[in-house]
Amino acid sequence: MTTFVTRVKNFLHCEDGPTATEYAVMLALIIIVSLAAITGLGTTVDAIFTNVDSSLPTGSSS
Repeated sequence: MTTFVTRVKNFLHCEDGPTATEYAVMLALIIIVSLAAITGLGTTVDAIFTNVDSSLPTGSSS
């Protein structure tokens, strides 16, 4: 019984769980920011290529 109580006390004082949770939250935030940046950048690059494509000649000038 004393080993059980000792293990419960150690579990309650252990800080590995909260640290892992903090890292998971930070990783989730990094992923969300990265996806937002990639989506915005993709839209901008698509608009640039569309403008370049519309300003180029067709290529069939014979």
